[in-house]
Amino acid sequence: MITQKKCAMNSEIGESSSDSRIPTFLIGGTTSGSGKTTITLGILAALAARGLAVQPFKCGPDFIDPTLHRMVTGRISSNLDLRMCGEGFCRNIFNQRLYGQNGGVVGVVEGVMGLFDGGLSSSASLAEVLGLPVILVIDARSAAESVAAVLKGFEVYDPCVQIKGVIFNRVGSERHVELIRGAVRQSCQARILGFFPRDSRFEIPDRHLGLHMGEESPLDGDQLAGLVAAVEKHVDLDALLSLGTSSIGTPALSPPFSKGRRLRLAVARDLAFCFYYEDNLAILERAGFELFMFSPLHDQELPEGIDALYLGGGYPELHASALSRNVAMRAAIAAWAGDGGVIYAECGGFMYLCEELVDLDGKAHVMAGVFPATVRMQSRLSRLGYRQPRLRMDCLWGKKGEVLHGHEFHYSALERMGPEVETLYQLEDGRREGFKVGNAVGGYIHLHFGQTENNVDAFYNYIMLLQKG
Repeated sequence: MITQKKCAMNSEIGESSSDSRIPTFLIGGTTSGSGKTTITLGILAALAARGLAVQPFKCGPDFIDPTLHRMVTGRISSNLDLRMCGEGFCRNIFNQRLYGQNGGVVGVVEGVMGLFDGGLSSSASLAEVLGLPVILVIDARSAAESVAAVLKGFEVYDPCVQIKGVIFNRVGSERHVELIRGAVRQSCQARILGFFPRDSRFEIPDRHLGLHMGEESPLDGDQLAGLVAAVEKHVDLDALLSLGTSSIGTPALSPPFSKGRRLRLAVARDLAFCFYYEDNLAILERAGFELFMFSPLHDQELPEGIDALYLGGGYPELHASALSRNVAMRAAIAAWAGDGGVIYAECGGFMYLCEELVDLDGKAHVMAGVFPATVRMQSRLSRLGYRQPRLRMDCLWGKKGEVLHGHEFHYSALERMGPEVETLYQLEDGRREGFKVGNAVGGYIHLHFGQTENNVDAFYNYIMLLQKG
């Protein structure tokens, strides 16, 4: 019954007037590793090179792909995650980014994992909710005619998902192309948009948390130009732009800030602390915060006149020596916490606030020492998954019993934590998280405020109340 309802919604979307809509599509893969990120970046870069204003999005909770999107388009890429952010937020931010004052003329959503993987959080679910036509990327390096069976299976698996086009990745000879084309035309409905060749020059290097960030320029100018040229040669972009559009709605406008004075929030942002949901930062600004970026790697002191600190995730383990050597910053943060200053830290930021970080070689690096704890890097993934922390007590995020939303993904493990440290979160698996020392709160969970902007209001009010004494 749910599938029928979603199909009906998409049918109504398809009847909207076309003169106020722009080409939009989701690029999905049959599996993780099919090449959809490389294909997506190539399409984004090629469309931008044509002079089009390309608005990117990322399905799922990933921090890294949106930075790569921004690298090639110059535009913020929003995470659209139905499970973590909620359907209302996804619809609204999609329409705001696409049809707002600085909207694009092409919308491109990069999927996550295989098209149907993840249930509610899957690329397919997002495509249904937003009425997006799907371009499927299929890795053809170890098959020929059999890829037609794969494509046919994806086409018929869920009739609500509109698979309009297909790009075959990592193809070899012209004979390989002919075999695939003949089998697909005989049995499938999706339009063949291209055959992308095997070429290791376009592969983005990866590491334990995923690909390298956009800020690190993992593709140099020549590589990017080569990728654009390859897409123009091997992908029919004109056909791609003609495949369809998505729903258009009226974005809900946030009321102007009217709480009084703005609070100054110092945000740690450099190569060690680079995992932030851009929409979280926008939500913080709407709630009354003025953001000031600083670098725990390079700065010697905190920004002046601040009211709170926010340390996001990232790669402190890759920069542990440099972070440890910056004694002045470690001391400044420890002093801030010791004086009762408000700090919120997640994942990598939390690791930095512990007493020491032990790397994979067993070397211990002295960190800021706000939490009486040790974290140790592991060679294998420690935890991965969506989380819904329930507040165990009234705190900076709101009232006891309220539920937050986020995601957990890390290779380090908490080896030691002082028994006197309070925990604010109760997790679904029985664990307690959200460690609290004074007014400093940290933990491994990356929160997203798309469904819970009221909790950001609570954060603002908590700080104001502290300052009033």
